[in-house]
Amino acid sequence: MRLLIYPRTISDDPGLRKAMGRYLDITKDKKYAKYLIAKTMLVKLPKSEESLWKEHERGMKKFRRKLKAHDRKKGELKFVKPSLIDLKLTLAQRMLKKCEYCERKCGADRTKGERGFCGLDSKSFLSSEFIHMGEEASIIPSHTFFFLGCNFYCIYCQNWTISRQKEDGIEVDGKALAEIARKRKNESRNINLVGGDPIPNLHTILEMLKHLDINKPIVWNSNMYLSKKSIRLLDGVIDVYLADFKYGNNECALKLSKVPDYWKIMKRNYSLVLNQAEILIRHLVLPNHLECCTKRIFEWVGKNLDNKIRLNIMGQYHPEFEVFGIREMCRRIERKEMERAYGLAKENGITNLEP
Repeated sequence: MRLLIYPRTISDDPGLRKAMGRYLDITKDKKYAKYLIAKTMLVKLPKSEESLWKEHERGMKKFRRKLKAHDRKKGELKFVKPSLIDLKLTLAQRMLKKCEYCERKCGADRTKGERGFCGLDSKSFLSSEFIHMGEEASIIPSHTFFFLGCNFYCIYCQNWTISRQKEDGIEVDGKALAEIARKRKNESRNINLVGGDPIPNLHTILEMLKHLDINKPIVWNSNMYLSKKSIRLLDGVIDVYLADFKYGNNECALKLSKVPDYWKIMKRNYSLVLNQAEILIRHLVLPNHLECCTKRIFEWVGKNLDNKIRLNIMGQYHPEFEVFGIREMCRRIERKEMERAYGLAKENGITNLEP
């Protein structure tokens, strides 16, 4: 057995407890990761898609009651088959035939080798997996799985070899991922699913959780451009959304990431997941985008997310990938811009910030 290589405790400041209290309790083994409870929910697997979704709604109602009971008093878990995780996996596999994992809803039949905007068919590939020490203090050490492929095309992407699949990667299925996670269970606080982006790999991730049985928080590290159906499938599975909020309008999103209808989709998705899981929002401050993006995002977050979330204002932007044709983006962030960003957060009542 591997020895723990990190302290058992996390700095439990009031803000972190408010935004991510359940996550903290899972890391201390006081509560169960949600996916483990979902594996105790016995369901049916009807043939039609409509019936599968109805069964999913029934299963989720029972799940929420059971989650509350276990949160009050952590009881014994008894896994069943088929479970709510099996049902979610079945629905995700059905969606692959006319893909709508993300809001592009490209409709590619990924089961027949067609590739969507993300560049993936039904196979999933890992760029790497390792114990990450570069995330937020509450997250590290984090067992991070970097999947190839992404549903965005950020022209300043700092992981562009992963997102644009310039690497070969290693083909993986859910069973193999579960075995990797199990072997390193004593080295990390959580399982961190990232990329590229995890969204195009939803089916493989659900299959991973089907075969996994360790009490670790599941962290969805994503751009959050999910469809409503994908959000429903992640309900009862994800403990923490480690989520990007990039732009405050559609124009910047389209110009810099080739993403349509960004502002509407982000507002909808953050509203949907607010009471579904705990949220740590990352906002990367971009040069010359304080007023059009940072300001508008913080105004909306301050009014609509009720200070229930944790916010990380990030200043590590640097020119990368294909951004060099846009003069305004060809420099690092200046100190005065970071000071302005923190000031905007304060003006909008956002006080629960990462140090």
